[in-house]
Amino acid sequence: MRTLYKVTTLLVLSAIVLGTGCSKKGRRGGTGGPDGYIDGPVIPQVYDEGGIPLTSDPFDLTHQRIDGLSFSPVYFGYDSFVLAPEEVSKIEQVAAYLNENTRTVLIVEGHCDERGSNEYNLSLGEQRALSVRTYLVNLGISPDRVQSRSFGEERPAVQGTGEAVWRLNRRGEFALYE
Repeated sequence: MRTLYKVTTLLVLSAIVLGTGCSKKGRRGGTGGPDGYIDGPVIPQVYDEGGIPLTSDPFDLTHQRIDGLSFSPVYFGYDSFVLAPEEVSKIEQVAAYLNENTRTVLIVEGHCDERGSNEYNLSLGEQRALSVRTYLVNLGISPDRVQSRSFGEERPAVQGTGEAVWRLNRRGEFALYE
């Protein structure tokens, strides 16, 4: 319980520092872009533990992906990057694997459902990936072994609309490399 409190506090502080959030205010009807969305920065794809763009190459460019090995995705609530207690055991399974396989590195991939602007969903997907990454680091996994990436709404797990579909698309996935 104490670890969950620390992770939650760290995530809230990270959101404040990064100046991003889950608020819907300003998402639509803004004056920034031609489609009515407020302009935002282009979000780099891979970040370090502090949310800073990596200066080194992403693992998928420097390592070989491990095929045939997968872990269950971590699911998130609507418009949220907070880890639900029932999802934490999935992250703990990945941590146990990484502890046993010290040459393995990981990219946590954050995903969103189709609602919201592309910029917003890229940001929310990154926050989801960083939530999972932070939890892994708090479990003792070296920050150098875990990168994060956001795909926003671009790679849905399930096609379609409605809550049953959207629930499965709000997720964090694990891509393992050696």
